[in-house]
Amino acid sequence: MAELLCNPEKLKKAKQELQLSLHKDEQFKESHISKLPFLKAVVKETLRLHPPTPFLIPHKSEEDVELCGFVVPKNAQILVNVWAMGRDSSVWENPNQFMPERFLNSEIGFKGHDFEFIPFGAGRRICPGLPLASRTMHVILASVLHCYDWKLAGGLKAEDMDMSEKFGITLNKAMPLLAIPIKD
Repeated sequence: MAELLCNPEKLKKAKQELQLSLHKDEQFKESHISKLPFLKAVVKETLRLHPPTPFLIPHKSEEDVELCGFVVPKNAQILVNVWAMGRDSSVWENPNQFMPERFLNSEIGFKGHDFEFIPFGAGRRICPGLPLASRTMHVILASVLHCYDWKLAGGLKAEDMDMSEKFGITLNKAMPLLAIPIKD
């Protein structure tokens, strides 16, 4: 929501997609998600920039391995920095910009198959809450966008929003989002 409010043109595009897919008084249902490619792209882009946790659960190497010219010794603890992967300029064009369009017409998903984008992990250690999180993120975002228009509290302008993060086990915005719903 913070990224959309910070990027009003993307917010407008997401709301337009919802308006075209749903009637004004129709309640959003999980079955509508498949008809909303831009909304799905917004969720993916948000997860790329703001993964739920900056580091995946630690792994341990089972044997000595050479990786990119470095030797990772047996039994070394390995931390995967998902936050940095989402901002890697060798993988993502303009990595610090919120650009949901990069995921339109793209097969990249967050279910652990595309290793450049693994906000919930991959393989045997993928987050067990992924199916619930996937459904919930789309439904909640679509519901609040479909039911209300939004404005920033205190007369704050989109370009003045502080999008910095407070690092910890999970990522939180350094300054919480204060937004006011306006009934359509």
